[in-house]
Amino acid sequence: MMGCRKCMLVSGLLFLVAGVLFLLQDLGVWSFWNLNWWTVLFVLMGVGALGKRTCADCCEMTYGKKK
Repeated sequence: MMGCRKCMLVSGLLFLVAGVLFLLQDLGVWSFWNLNWWTVLFVLMGVGALGKRTCADCCEMTYGKKK
């Protein structure tokens, strides 16, 4: 499930932010939500899939043409 460079950067940044927030929650520094890690994982995967589906560069790589 590879995408273009731009989509990979955005997805990586989203996962990094979520990981740092969960780390802060685990360390007791910042307790701001009551979500499980797998819920956030599925939401981020859904956002990534929607982003990849609407990205013109990814569509060009997958289908050989721009939308």
